[in-house]
Amino acid sequence: MSSSSTTTTGSSTTTSSSITSSSTTISSSSTSSSITTSSSSTTSIIQTTDAESTTQIQEDEFISTVQDSTIVSSTASITTSQRLDINETCYSPTITLIPGQSSLSSPITYRRSQDFSITSMIQFNCDGSLSTTTKWTIKNCTSNSCSFEILLNEKVMTTYSELYIPSRTLTYGVYQLTLTVTLIDSPNLKSSSSVYVRITATGITANLVQLGTSMITRGDQQDLLLDPGTFSVDPDEDTFDATKWKYTYYCRIYGLYNFPNLQGILLSIDDSTIDPYNPSCLSTRSGNGTGLIFGNLTLSPNSSLTVLGGSLQLNQIYQFMVYMENRKNSSIQATGYVLVTTEITHPQLIAVGCVISTMCVPNLEFQLLNPTTQVALFTLCIGTCTSLQSIKWNIYQGSDNATSSNSTQWVLFNNTILYENIWFFGTNTSNFTATDQLFLNNLQISLWRFEVVYTFQFAISTSALNFIINQPPANGSCSINPLGGTITTLFTITCPDWYDVDGIQDYSLYTWTTDISQRTMIAFSPEDNFQVRLPAGDNETSSLNLVVYVRDLAGSVAQVNISSVNVIADSVTINDLIDKIINSSSTITNNPIVRLLSSGNQNVVGQMIISLSQEFNQMNSENLDNAIS
Repeated sequence: MSSSSTTTTGSSTTTSSSITSSSTTISSSSTSSSITTSSSSTTSIIQTTDAESTTQIQEDEFISTVQDSTIVSSTASITTSQRLDINETCYSPTITLIPGQSSLSSPITYRRSQDFSITSMIQFNCDGSLSTTTKWTIKNCTSNSCSFEILLNEKVMTTYSELYIPSRTLTYGVYQLTLTVTLIDSPNLKSSSSVYVRITATGITANLVQLGTSMITRGDQQDLLLDPGTFSVDPDEDTFDATKWKYTYYCRIYGLYNFPNLQGILLSIDDSTIDPYNPSCLSTRSGNGTGLIFGNLTLSPNSSLTVLGGSLQLNQIYQFMVYMENRKNSSIQATGYVLVTTEITHPQLIAVGCVISTMCVPNLEFQLLNPTTQVALFTLCIGTCTSLQSIKWNIYQGSDNATSSNSTQWVLFNNTILYENIWFFGTNTSNFTATDQLFLNNLQISLWRFEVVYTFQFAISTSALNFIINQPPANGSCSINPLGGTITTLFTITCPDWYDVDGIQDYSLYTWTTDISQRTMIAFSPEDNFQVRLPAGDNETSSLNLVVYVRDLAGSVAQVNISSVNVIADSVTINDLIDKIINSSSTITNNPIVRLLSSGNQNVVGQMIISLSQEFNQMNSENLDNAIS
């Protein structure tokens, strides 16, 4: 039950109501309002009516509206300017935005490299036509107000009930996104609702070599170029601006020593201070940093580093690290790594990268890997590669090496040949693919290395890309309430306490009757509490099985089976719809299913289409059986 208060000042009456309902009944007079509600979502509505008009309403006049609840149960601040039409007892439509828990002081946060959507649920409070016009406006905000409307490019559609913002569309800052809905037959009946979003920086990827390759091979007499100013990636921009950053380089002999430091403070590669426990990488090192050349000293100082040939020892593995700090904001930082193996030959540099870059999310020394996705890699040979004789890919499993200094022990995966063209494709080409079966059948392994070996006439070049399994969200649960109903019943899905270091992206609900391989997606939500309408269950038992997939921002998914529910068809509502369609009834817009289909919410519309198609197919089958029998 909700409470309401009415304040009359001068010539106007303002009614403030707290609605927690999918079904609302309003009794109205010039001075009072009573609202009966039931649900878990909360919507605050401010209604303003002309006192001159409301005084004409008979005290026994009864106004009833049905509020169609959204796919997501959320708390949205909705302000609607409503004018009462005595002849039609109409109010402006009610809008709920999803996600809706935001304010100017506490906006929803998105990274600039993210696509995001704001969906809506439109509730009609008027008989007759449900035709509307919808329009989104976007304003740039300061700390106090949102005054400056901005125009987006034509690819951003602002006349739909859902607003989709592609990545890199909005610059950093806070924005007010406002949806205005107007009834076409009554243009004076319009409503607006707003949500606030903050666009933040994603964070750069610091790459010392091309494509972010984890390990390369160089000759001990070859120069080694490390160039984060060129090879780093800013996902918020088309190109990386090297001038915005400061660069500091570090090096250690991998597997034997830690990075040189003094009482825990790292010593840069050009620092002459000696750490007696962790020696320098440079065999020809002296106080003036002999063997090092820093590049781009004018525009972006130290954005590249060349380690001259002869500076590194033969047959060693070195780990180089770059620490990058934003010049304007020192709290914005990035770190990149590369392993370098030195040999006596003069191998070519081979770069290894992901075919679909977004499926390989950098994570310090590794790339994040979702075990439910395949790995598709490609290579680039940098330099003179005309004498190439063969290419071979090797797969390694990794584990932390407790006997050495912060290193990983790699063990060759022995079944590569056995699973060739089953799990592995392109093992002798520059493009290589490993299917998700490799990871799903080895869930105990969290570290993987994919190594490519290029054999030339006079040298062998080895490079690799290292991966770490992205752990799915954990520590949460999901439940549904109620445990039974019809296809028009509103079910609430609650998934509290889920945690993931990358953050939770969304929740997706799937249903099936007897065969999980035939599961159907019913809803998705960015919020952990959302509402759905379900299709009918099994023909004999009415039982419907459900599973929720909880996805993190890097794409890893946790699967949660929740209690089955019993769902039957709403025969009364469906038959009413059929009758009104057959008779071309002018009151068809009063049918609850029609109103849901007109809500503008893609999840709600999808749910009703699934349920209706299922019911119509069932009716058709029964009619055929009756005709044949």
